[in-house]
Amino acid sequence: MNRLPTVNLHTHTWRCKHASGTVADYAREAVARGVKVLGITDHTPLPDGRWSGVRMDVADLDAYAAEIAVAREQFPQLRILAGMECEYAPEYRNFYQEELLGRLGLDYLIAGCHAFPHEGRWVGPHGQLNSDPVFLPAYAKYIVEAMGSGMFLFYAHPDVFGCSYLPWDAHTAACAREICIAATQLGMPLEINGYGLRKPPIDTPDGKRCLYPLLPFWEIAAECGVRYVATSDAHRPEDVVASIPQCHELAARFGLREAELPPLFRA
Repeated sequence: MNRLPTVNLHTHTWRCKHASGTVADYAREAVARGVKVLGITDHTPLPDGRWSGVRMDVADLDAYAAEIAVAREQFPQLRILAGMECEYAPEYRNFYQEELLGRLGLDYLIAGCHAFPHEGRWVGPHGQLNSDPVFLPAYAKYIVEAMGSGMFLFYAHPDVFGCSYLPWDAHTAACAREICIAATQLGMPLEINGYGLRKPPIDTPDGKRCLYPLLPFWEIAAECGVRYVATSDAHRPEDVVASIPQCHELAARFGLREAELPPLFRA
């Protein structure tokens, strides 16, 4: 299947401190590649300054919104949507609803897990899980709670635990099934994320594989009736649609159905 992407709802600019390019840089590249809808979703700042090294600062919010507004005027042929990728925590609900969606007027929020609570501390799926299955139920519980909050358009890279928990076993299968059953019940699309396809493959007890997407996860997702969203999770403008066709190919392999998002998010 050779499907040319016309929509990407997950991109990051220089403001998040680990990506490159301005909104205009992304828009210019998107227009050149035939994209019709481009979502800018930098990592949200948090009012308590948590994890500030990998996200913009609260002081950047107005400039972020203004930069998107200017790009909309510069590229009228492209629908540019203003979003944020968010870590979920109940104490941030008012900030997300009143500041981001309210005062700032963002179009949408997406959720992504880069840390989750376990026994009174926050741990990360990119390194701290290792091969200890004790963390996986907490990871699944956290994602299910975030999906149930009703604040997010879709859940990004739900299978990112594969970055550190390397085998696929009964523990990972149970984790995946809990997430996927909840996503279906809540009507929450899950993201097939192309960024992991562009990173170096890793060695695991089951052989070499990409960091994510995890194929067994998406096989379970299909069994559970999950709807998917495909994105590039671009961290530089030249990757604005990178790997999205491969994400759709993965979905087709397992018979996954694409999510029917509201008209604003469709080409």
